[in-house]
Amino acid sequence: MSVISQSSPFARQFLCTIFAKRLETINYHSRFYSQNKATVDNAQQAQYRFSLPNVILSDEQRQSYEKNGFLVVRNLVAPEKLEVFRKRFQDVCTGKVKVLGMTVMKDIAIAKSEFADGEKAITKIQDFTLDDELFKYCCLPEIVKYVENFTGPNIMAMHTMLINKPPDPGTQSSRHPLHQDLYYFPFRPANHIVCAWTAMEKINRQNGCLVVLPGTHTGELEPHGYPDWKGGVNKMYHGIQKFDPNQERIHLEMESGMDI
Repeated sequence: MSVISQSSPFARQFLCTIFAKRLETINYHSRFYSQNKATVDNAQQAQYRFSLPNVILSDEQRQSYEKNGFLVVRNLVAPEKLEVFRKRFQDVCTGKVKVLGMTVMKDIAIAKSEFADGEKAITKIQDFTLDDELFKYCCLPEIVKYVENFTGPNIMAMHTMLINKPPDPGTQSSRHPLHQDLYYFPFRPANHIVCAWTAMEKINRQNGCLVVLPGTHTGELEPHGYPDWKGGVNKMYHGIQKFDPNQERIHLEMESGMDI
């Protein structure tokens, strides 16, 4: 500014013209960068149907999720946090804690037995968002930061379950048929619905790990119903009625604290 004020009118005009041209050039490059960045961002987002731009997931992770429909994160939830939820679950099983509206489910075969009670009789707690202690799981920062990569920052917990798998009573009623979660959800859009599934202990094929059919998330919602199994089927354990039994299956064996 001092250089301009001390110059002659001609110099002032000359310098101002140079500065104006320089500013115009900077603005041009700025607009060009913004327009091209938007084009690149749109092009990148076009290849991702099920995840959003973020700083948590790598391109490799996003591409894997697009292809397979699941993502494994190791050592996500600390053991001491899981222990709090485990103790709360035990208190619910023994009747020490009762929460209005929260559903406590028993296996159809175990429910008929007079010898099983407490934790050995309970297979599932549903809608634990009604319990202040268990709802803390939904608010864990380590969970939320991954979830919002698929839903965006406006997150709502729609259905919650704490699943327990006591030993099968011999009827194989503890089995859960292959199903699509979307069958249970009457809301959309489907590509902004995600499930956070955390192992509370070591999970393998022997004690009942999660099984997935990679890539089926890109297909249509299939007809569901109760399977024709001997020994009974638990309430609302609906499964896909027709699917290719030879289709690839992945058994997700996990350590405590791992998340899908």
